[in-house]
Amino acid sequence: MSLLHRISIDPEVVHGRPAVRGTRMRVSDVLALLASGASEAEILEDYPYLVLEDIRACLEYAAAQADHAIVIAS
Repeated sequence: MSLLHRISIDPEVVHGRPAVRGTRMRVSDVLALLASGASEAEILEDYPYLVLEDIRACLEYAAAQADHAIVIAS
């Protein structure tokens, strides 16, 4: 089941960047924490307003953004 409903884009929240719904935590912030080696448990401890599904939603969002068609003009 998709978790993308946990991600929102609102021009009034963090300048319209994708964020975890109901928070000002940007998807890119969660991804940066994971990329720097933080574990899911560490993120949840440091940001108690997040739940595991929020982290997984950020990963799902990033995967969807990375999976787009590339058109090469010849």
